[in-house]
Amino acid sequence: MENSSIIQRSIARPEFGPFVLLVVELAVFWGFNHDFLSPQNISNILAFTVELGLIALAMTLLMTSGEFDLSVGSLFGFSPVLMWTLFNSGLTSLEAGFVLALLVAAFIGLVNGWFVTQLKIPSFLVTLGMLLVVRGTALFVTSGFPQRTWSAEGSWLAEALVGDFFIGPFRIYMSLFWFIAAAIALGYVLTQSRTGNWIQAAGGNPNAARARGVNVSGVKIGLFILSSIMASLAGVISSLRTSAANPNSGTGYELEVIAMVVIGGTALTGGRGTIIGTVLGILILRVMRNGIVLIGVPGLAYNIFIGAIILGMMALHSWLERRHQAGT
Repeated sequence: MENSSIIQRSIARPEFGPFVLLVVELAVFWGFNHDFLSPQNISNILAFTVELGLIALAMTLLMTSGEFDLSVGSLFGFSPVLMWTLFNSGLTSLEAGFVLALLVAAFIGLVNGWFVTQLKIPSFLVTLGMLLVVRGTALFVTSGFPQRTWSAEGSWLAEALVGDFFIGPFRIYMSLFWFIAAAIALGYVLTQSRTGNWIQAAGGNPNAARARGVNVSGVKIGLFILSSIMASLAGVISSLRTSAANPNSGTGYELEVIAMVVIGGTALTGGRGTIIGTVLGILILRVMRNGIVLIGVPGLAYNIFIGAIILGMMALHSWLERRHQAGT
């Protein structure tokens, strides 16, 4: 009976569905092409996973609080453009440009949070407007052209963020460790800290949270700032790894990140979030993108699979939630 109860609790967890789907994905793609689980391909999947993953981790906390941030994709492209523009013009060192890019991103997050919490404008509309402002600024500053980036070779900043080394046949980037550290830290904050309780209360029942003394506005503003900083960091990491700073980078990433978080089991309406589920959601979509190309499916079909996965996982989460509430 006890084992049966443990199994039932495991199945009821929001991470159960994403875990099963990930295992099925790995098995299917490996069945079609045994090179899918080769060290080189796994290394490639991990390299791309980290950058969107950093944004998704912060988005998990923000969505748990009941808000969205659609400006993260534009910040992903804008921050490296700003950093390289400052550096290439001789105004700052690369490291100072990096810090300034993060500070500008934090200010943008602050503005987003202020509009949402003080002017009571829905975060969907606020961050949609900020997306256009930030993307337009990046395009205007660069005239739509990528920035020169190859002079970063040998920089300690580049080594710290995207330096690579080999463990046997596996190529590992330093950015993977930044992602793991962020996942552990934010997972602890969400599930083991008082701040995590505030975040979940702000998304679940903000009026009740205020009545209990929670600074709901402060919590949400802080999460908007975190979301912007993580998007900025991810953009810089991608820029250093690929030696490219394109003002159009990150287009569409905001929706893919939200899909990762939702697939992982975070509630769209707020009040419930899971970092473990988000990590699984990140892997599901990145494995899907890599796998369909590897087995010969046209890359343009990727959105079809994303849509199908979102619909399927939402149906599963809804069914599990109903079973849980019914006590079965």
